[in-house]
Amino acid sequence: MKRYLHLLAAIAMAGVVAVPVSAETKSAKVEKGFVALFDGTTTDQWMNARSGKFPAKGWVIEDGCLKHAAKGGGGDIITRGTYEQFDFRFEWKVAKGANSGVKYFIIRERGSLGHEYQVLDDANHPDGVRGNHQTASFYDVLAPAKDKPLKPVGEFNTSRILVKGQTVKHFLNGKVVLTYELGSDEVKAAVAKSKFRKLEKFGVRLAGHILLQDHGDAVWYRNIRIRDLSKK
Repeated sequence: MKRYLHLLAAIAMAGVVAVPVSAETKSAKVEKGFVALFDGTTTDQWMNARSGKFPAKGWVIEDGCLKHAAKGGGGDIITRGTYEQFDFRFEWKVAKGANSGVKYFIIRERGSLGHEYQVLDDANHPDGVRGNHQTASFYDVLAPAKDKPLKPVGEFNTSRILVKGQTVKHFLNGKVVLTYELGSDEVKAAVAKSKFRKLEKFGVRLAGHILLQDHGDAVWYRNIRIRDLSKK
């Protein structure tokens, strides 16, 4: 009888070992020259935009993701480092009707105002009907391509923000969906019509933090990494 029980235990243990890591929890390999800002296990690279500490609520690590819980609080979080020219890559998904965003050129002295790569459920959020409020837009300034390849709620999207010289590109699932020139007449005109029109030094390149927005909704981020292009 004991031998039989030992055999069952061995089979059970073998089954546990044989279970593969799911795609949801496995971290992507960081590309050469990139640094992981979130690898699924630690929040050391992030802090609350105001306190300078990682929030005690709202933001949690879940299944290899940095998740913000709906109505969880915690506030916006920013990178500990600052970046001026960079290649920032991340994956994300949102709950139905959810709103979030990734902001860059964030100067702590002026709060959470910066250029925003909008993260949104276009199909179910009211902002989804406005071009410059949709996913991958330069929020409230410039709209992305109308045929952008956005995945449905519950599926992960891959995104990329590339700032090189004066050129900024927003990518969505491998496709460039928005390109703009910092300080250009096009950007100046669009900013003048936006909520940022009275903000100094907006629409130009700045050395600042990157921010993940707490908009009160559920959102998941993972495989967050960056290549600092300002360094020689």
